[in-house]
Formats: sequence, structure tokens, C-alpha cells
Amino acid sequence: MHSLFSRRAADHPDAVALSAHDEELTYAELDARSDQLAHQLNGLGIGAEDTVGICLDRSAGLIVALLAVLKSGGSYLALDPKQPPERHTTLLEDSGSKAVITTSAFAGRLGRTATTILLDAVPAPYADFPATPPGGRTAPKNTAYIAYTSGSTGKPKGVCVPHRAVVRLVVGADFLPVRPEDVFLHFAPVAFDASTLEIWGALLNGCRLVVAPPGELTPAELSAIIAKNHVTVAWLTAGLFHAVVESGTQDLGKLRYLLAGGDVLSAAHVDRALRELPDTTLVNGYGPTENTTFTACHTFDGAVADGPVPIGRPVSGTSVHLLDENLQPVPDGEVGELYAAGLGLAHGYLNNPALTADRFLPNPFSDVPGERMYRTGDLARRRPDGSLTFHGRADDQVKIRGYRIEPGEVETVLRAHPEIADAAVVAQGAAGADRHLTARYVSEEPVPTAELRRHLARSLPAYMLPAFFLRVDALPLTSNGKVDRARLAAEPRPGRPELSSDYRAPETEVATWLAELWADFMEFSPVGVDDDFFELGGHSLMAARITGEISAEYDVNVPPVAFYENPTVDELSAYITGLLTPGESDGTRAG
Repeated sequence: MHSLFSRRAADHPDAVALSAHDEELTYAELDARSDQLAHQLNGLGIGAEDTVGICLDRSAGLIVALLAVLKSGGSYLALDPKQPPERHTTLLEDSGSKAVITTSAFAGRLGRTATTILLDAVPAPYADFPATPPGGRTAPKNTAYIAYTSGSTGKPKGVCVPHRAVVRLVVGADFLPVRPEDVFLHFAPVAFDASTLEIWGALLNGCRLVVAPPGELTPAELSAIIAKNHVTVAWLTAGLFHAVVESGTQDLGKLRYLLAGGDVLSAAHVDRALRELPDTTLVNGYGPTENTTFTACHTFDGAVADGPVPIGRPVSGTSVHLLDENLQPVPDGEVGELYAAGLGLAHGYLNNPALTADRFLPNPFSDVPGERMYRTGDLARRRPDGSLTFHGRADDQVKIRGYRIEPGEVETVLRAHPEIADAAVVAQGAAGADRHLTARYVSEEPVPTAELRRHLARSLPAYMLPAFFLRVDALPLTSNGKVDRARLAAEPRPGRPELSSDYRAPETEVATWLAELWADFMEFSPVGVDDDFFELGGHSLMAARITGEISAEYDVNVPPVAFYENPTVDELSAYITGLLTPGESDGTRAG
């Protein structure tokens, strides 16, 4: 990967490689700076198959750090700064990271498991090192990065992705014919494999990478960044794609390619995007982390209407097999489990040979000795035209807002609470942005939702926290004694949950409207003015959609940070009222 980048830098040294909020770097500057940091890493003993943690906000320094780790011969472990410190420590220890690159803002939350390099130190830590290529050698089969996904045993599992798998994704890809003048957007969390396509799709093809500013952005703000920076290629998770389309596509007209995926796409949103963006190619991308971002892609050439939305055909360098429980191919038109093979496969799971052997199987359809295939656990069907459609999971794994979640990991942490005897977590709601986790737990007395969320948040990222918690006397069981998850998933949503505040009715028009809006999004009622948005199960994507509704209703701009600073209906309605003109502050709506 880094060799390809350096060739692009040699060919076009003065071309802009990346544009970030804090800095703009040419290919020559990015090449030189990452060389210097790579030399520093080599001086710390980093070499082939050594892991380096990176905990940084979106910035120019983040891209420098990623390149430097690869040039040193090591592999990077990207940590999401928003995730809890306990999870950072767990991942750094499990990966055996020898060093971690971060800033002073995050250093205190990373423990003492590795040597720390502070990019914001003055002078820069690598300033005295040479801006020449380091001497380490890396082969295409060496690990480029480790990405952790949810684990059914309660422990996250590290997926080891080699250089060749990333190159297969972004160089000569048939689903995305890249041009040198293309401009890619980087917005996905770097710990999420969507960032693989964003970052390396740009830098390994000599394109410009636009790094979105750190922090949460509304769909309208993200669209404005796309327009301002003349972005031509953007990748959005399914939920974000839906929210961006709902907020208006007027700023997206210059996109050549808009890729969406990570979850089931809404046919209505796809068809609206096709109508409103006639000069943009829309692509639905499907694939697990274990097969490096995309396994299959569908390029839309017409309306979907009632769906389902196809996930398309295997991308270049990949083959797909739909098999029954005996690993025999199913006839076209029948549902089978999807197995992926080819150059995109990860090596397996770090420090977990048993799980690797269970999921990465010998490929009986290949003549190449040692060829493997990955059992995705996804069910799919091949249509008469050869494209695939997704038909759910063969196991308990779920996707929430594009993130793969093993309910067993959440259940393990819930059971660790001293007042909980047992727990079961299931996904409910339609696929896409409205899908959520619901937790049932067994305890002698109800445990406040706020306490349960605090308990889980100490070790789990926000996207893994259930939206609803419900105490039960016992979990329902099937005839063979297992928890009846199908029954739990089919049960109606719980009513108003146990909260840290009692219900208090709204009194102003703005508060009444806002409480009703929250109730619509949360799909339960009533919502009181003292209820906390996040305690109710709200999340950043829902906040972004609500800000769009507020903007349309009152013609005011409410940034996502307002939800963190004013998390109750009472506080947020007062914030909105303060933005209205004097003639509107009595609760009369604009327009």
C-alpha cells in the first residue's frame, strides 16, 4: 500500500494529497512527513507484523500516522476516540500494540500498555528524523491493519487485513473506476472499515482526500462540505445515506459516485436519490470486515420501486458461493449462506485460531492449494440476472446503523452488573436507521435505565448500547431450553422505560412539539420534558435527523453538539426558543 502511495507521490509531488481542517499537504509533503514518523517507529523497534495503535480525531496528522505505520513495516490498530477508555485498553492489550500514536487530549485514556507518541508535542516528535524512505520490507501478505468487531463470547475479535486485500479493493476496482482528478471524502470513523475505501481509494490512486472536520456533523453540514470541496466520491453508511437524502440532495450534484451500504438500503431513498441526482452513479456496497469492506456491489441503472434492493455481484478479485448446510451450492433463486473467497480475505482473527478455523474454511471450489473461503453468516439469493439479494442472518449477529453487533457481547457485560441475574438482547424495528437493540434482564427489582447505560458504557461503544431495557421475571425458553430470541424480537416495544426522571408534561408549544417529535422517533409515548435524549436510547444519527426536522419547522440551525449540552426536552426547547426571533419566542412557529 505505502509503496503504491510513494509512486503516486513521485509522479505528482506537488499535487494536493489531503485537505483537512487543520492543514493541507501535497503528496511530497505527506510522503516526507510519514517517512520521518516511520523512522521514529523503527527506532522504537516497530517492524513487520508489529501493531501500532492510533487514537486521533480526523485530521492531517491521522493520515500521516496511518502511512507512517505502514512504512515502518507494522500494522495499525485504529481506535475510535469516542469509545470508552476501558475498551481502548482492552484492544491495545489484545493486539499487543508496541506503540500508540495520539495527542495529549487522548493520552490519559489509553493506559500504559504501549509507548506513547504525541503528535501535538512541540517540536514534532519526528522532526529530527530523515525524510527518506525507511529500510523495512513489507510483502503484500503482511498485515496492514487490525479491525475489531463485536464478539459473541463477550470479547471483541481482531480481524487481520493484509495489504493485498486493500489493494484489491481500491486499485482497478470494477465497481468504482477512479480518475486521477477525483476527490474522495473521509468521514467514516477510522476504526470502521468504510474508511479503508475512503482513505486508500484516494491516496493509492493519486487523488485528493478531503478529511471532514472532527466531531459530529449534521447531514446538511456534511452535504455542504461535499459541495464546498468539490468531492466526487463519497461513501455513506445506510443510515447516514437515508438522513442525507432526507435533508436534501441539492449539494450532492457534483458527485460522480455515491456509495452506500453497511446495512439494508431503503428502496424509497434509493429511488429518490436516483431521481434527484441523475448525473451521479449510485452504488450499494455489501461486505463484512473479514473480506475488506466490499464483497459485492450493485450499480443502480433504474428505480428499485418495491425492492428488495440488490447487493449486486462480486467485486473484482472476489468470488461468492451460496451454499447449504452441507457446503453444497443451492440452485439459483433459492436462499443459501454466503461464502466469500479471493484476494480480499483477511488472515483471520488475532490470537484466536479456533474461531479462524471455524469461519475461514478450505475452498472446495478452487484449484489453488490453501485457498480459503469465509463463512459470512449472511443469507442471500441469486436472481435470474445474476445479482444477489440479502435475506438476513443465519445466526444471532445483527447490524445497527451499519455496525456489526454480537448480542452475546452486550449480554455478557449486562450480566456482570451485580443486580442482574440474566439478560437477553435482541434487535427490533425495521432494517436501517430505525433498527435498535432491546434488552430484557432478570433482577429482583428494576434497575434504572441510566444506571444500566452507565454500566455498559464503561466498556462498550455507544452503538452497542440498547435503546430499551425491560425487567422480566424470567427469559422465555424454546423447547430445547435455549432463550427464545424470536419470541423476544416479535414482542411489541416496551412503553415508557424506567428512567431517572418522572414524567412531566410539556407546557410550551415548542416543548410539546419537540416531545411529540422525540416520541415519533423513539416509537413510544409519552416523552416528558425532563427525559434525557440519550437515556431514552437516542444516538448521534437520530439527533442529526431530528435537527433536520427542527430546521424545517422553525428555520433555525441546531448543531449536533446541542443534544449533548441540552439533552432534555426542556433544555433543548429553551435552546430553540432562544434562537427564534422575538416575535416567535412566544412559541409561534416560523413560516
